[in-house]
Amino acid sequence: MKRLFLCVTMLLLAGVAIFAQEAEASAEAATSVWKYFAAALAVGTSCIAGGMAVGRIGSAAMGAMSENAELSGKALPYAGLAEGICLWGFLVALLIIIF
Repeated sequence: MKRLFLCVTMLLLAGVAIFAQEAEASAEAATSVWKYFAAALAVGTSCIAGGMAVGRIGSAAMGAMSENAELSGKALPYAGLAEGICLWGFLVALLIIIF
């Protein structure tokens, strides 16, 4: 009877160890899925916001340049700043994936 109890206990402990490793592996996989989802969300929202900003700045700059051609050099840095939003989103996503 003691031998049977010992064998059953050993089998249960081995089963628990196997399932614990599988749970740990699936937890790592779930973490990596959320990491990639967060990176995609960072890039997606920053690119959409950057596109909206460049569209509004571009239309305002074209309207200003149609009245005064000398304003073309002043409007270019603002469009560049709006494009920087996409770059920051990419950098955040890169840091999320690396760490």
